[in-house]
Amino acid sequence: MNKLDGHISQVVSKLQLLIKKYQHLQKEHEKLKKELQDKTNNESALQLKINLLQQQLDILQVASAGSADQQAKTQLEKRINAYIKELDQCIALLSDHR
Repeated sequence: MNKLDGHISQVVSKLQLLIKKYQHLQKEHEKLKKELQDKTNNESALQLKINLLQQQLDILQVASAGSADQQAKTQLEKRINAYIKELDQCIALLSDHR
């Protein structure tokens, strides 16, 4: 019986160690998930800010150019429309994450 008790004791000890390691890994996993979500949100916010600043720059360039040729205006309109689509996509992605 002593031999069996010794084996059971070893199994219990190893099981307790595995449980502790598992709990530690769970906590680390949750921490990493939160970190990733924070960084993803931060990246999305920064990208939105970049897009907004680029749009403002484009508007200022058009306003300062005054009588820019029609081709440049058309290209600018296309870029502005592309930025708007990107912003809509970013907003949709942010809405999906919540």
